Amino acid sequence: MANTFTLILALATLLTGIIWCIERFIWAPARQKKNVAISTETASDVIQQPCWIETAVSIFPVLLIVFCVRSFVYEPYQIPSGSMMPTLLIGDFILVEKYAYGIKDPITQTTLIPTGHPKRGDVVVFKYPLDKKVDFIKRVIGLPGDHVRYDPVRKEVHVQPSCQPDNDCDHQVMTYSTAQPSNFVQTFVFNRDKNTSTAFLQIPLQQSVPDNGIRQNERIETAGSVSHPILILPGTADQMRSYYRQQGQPIGSWVVPHGEYFMMGDNRDNSADSRFWGFVPERNLVGKATAIWMSFEKQENEWPTGVRLSRIGSID
Repeated sequence: MANTFTLILALATLLTGIIWCIERFIWAPARQKKNVAISTETASDVIQQPCWIETAVSIFPVLLIVFCVRSFVYEPYQIPSGSMMPTLLIGDFILVEKYAYGIKDPITQTTLIPTGHPKRGDVVVFKYPLDKKVDFIKRVIGLPGDHVRYDPVRKEVHVQPSCQPDNDCDHQVMTYSTAQPSNFVQTFVFNRDKNTSTAFLQIPLQQSVPDNGIRQNERIETAGSVSHPILILPGTADQMRSYYRQQGQPIGSWVVPHGEYFMMGDNRDNSADSRFWGFVPERNLVGKATAIWMSFEKQENEWPTGVRLSRIGSID
C-alpha cells in the first residue's frame, strides 16, 4: 500500500510537471501571440487558459513539495499494532526521518547517497523482508556481525558484538532492570471459531485487572547509552519451534550477516520480529522514527475514542 501511494504521487507529480513545463514554455507564449494578433475588441475572442491546464499548473508546486519532503526528508506513519509498546502505542502518528540511513530512490529504494547506518537501539521503519509492500517498525538489537541470543524464559537478549580491533567482544551489551508491574493490561477474548483476539488497556496499579486480562511487567533495557522500557507477559514463553533457524546456529541463536540487522519489538511477547522471520537487509530500511506528532486513543482495528496530546514529542 505504501509503495502504491508513492508511485501514484510520483506519477501525479510527473504528469502535472510536464503540463506545467509545456504551459510555461509552449502553450502560454502561443496564446499570448494569438491574443496580440486579435484585432477585435470583443472579450469573447480572447483565448483563455483551459481550466484543466490551470488546475494542473496550480497543484504541481504543491505535489512537488509533498513528494520531495515525503520521499527524502520526513514521512508520516501510523502505528497500527501494539508490538512497540510502551514506546509506541496503537494510534500514535509518527515522523520518520527518511535521510537517516541514506538518500534513496522513493520507488526502488535504491540508495543514491549514503548518509549513515543504524545504531543499536534505533527505532526503525523498514520493508518487511517477506513482503516488501508492508512496512514494519521495530528496534535495532543486532548489528552486522553481532551474535544474538534470546532467552525466552528470562525474556532477555544477549548480544556479543562483532569482534573488531577496537571492540571488547566479551562485555555484555544488553543489561536489564528488575521487572515491575506496569499500567498496561493485555486482555484476551476467545471467539467461537477458536481464534483469540487481544487488546491493550492502561489500568493504574491500584485498580483491579479484568478476569480476561493479565497485567504486563515492565523492565528497562539498556544497550550502550540507549535505555528504553520493554513489556513482558508474566507466565508465558515463546514458541521456540517457530523461531527462524539459521544454518550452523542452535535454536534461539543468530549471527547477523554483513549488511543486515536483527530487529525486535519492545512488547516482547506480542511482536513478530527477527526471532521468527530473520534479518532485515539494509536496502529494506526506510528511515528512523524520531517523533510522535499526534496520538489517538484507540484499539487495533477500531475507531479512535480520544486524543492523547501528552504523547506528542520525541521518540527514545
